[in-house]
Amino acid sequence: MNDQPNIRRNPLRERLAEGQTIVNAWLSIPSSYSAEGMGHAGVHAATVDLQHGMIGPTDALHMLQAISATPAVPLVRVPSLDPAFMMRVLDSGAYGVICPMISTAEETAELVRACRYPPTGIRSFGPARGLLYGGADYVAHADSEILVIPMIETVAAVENLDAILAVEGVDMIYIGPNDLAFVFDGCVGPDRRKSEEVIAHVLEKAKAAGIPAGIFCADGAEAARRVAQGFALVTPGNDFGILTRGMRAAVAETLGATAACSPAQGGY
Repeated sequence: MNDQPNIRRNPLRERLAEGQTIVNAWLSIPSSYSAEGMGHAGVHAATVDLQHGMIGPTDALHMLQAISATPAVPLVRVPSLDPAFMMRVLDSGAYGVICPMISTAEETAELVRACRYPPTGIRSFGPARGLLYGGADYVAHADSEILVIPMIETVAAVENLDAILAVEGVDMIYIGPNDLAFVFDGCVGPDRRKSEEVIAHVLEKAKAAGIPAGIFCADGAEAARRVAQGFALVTPGNDFGILTRGMRAAVAETLGATAACSPAQGGY
């Protein structure tokens, strides 16, 4: 008799356990077509951005369905620490939640509870599409597969980092480099010496606590540098930036000119 769970496993957990890099697509365009294409582009995860992306809940559902047809694991960045909304995206089939602007251990614990079924958490029963994507015993084993990922991007989060990392149920942290640049360097320009020191400090603390760290990157070259630095998950730009950079390069090649830089340096 096979008593192994039949839930769809989360391969990101396996990659993390084996120390393998996770490349994550970042989706800001409300399109299931482009989401499906990104999911087939060799990435290991695809994050639907509901904070800064131009995406609503219905668009997100369609995009999660499209990602499900690809090898990529569907993740969602929610707009804020809103348990009801987080439960909704999990019920829609997200296999991980990235939550912005987490600054305290208490907020981190609230995030974990919202993503876990009782008795561990407070997630309400209603798996909906999560059951379709995850499988018949989704509810019994979802807590073991879904990733809970607080974002570290405020002064308070850096000050409270040890306590945040100590919260049981945190699977990874995700650094928002531009928000850290705002608060530590005063701008998101190229001179980021202070925030880069903070990022290195956060990464060192996370490693010491046994918590993997992810980070948003401007492009593939920066993502490669962050992998070398020790980050477990890297996001080499978002879909809109990649699209517009590609078109600028194509126009420049056509006209024999130099491609103009994107107005959005870095990412979010």
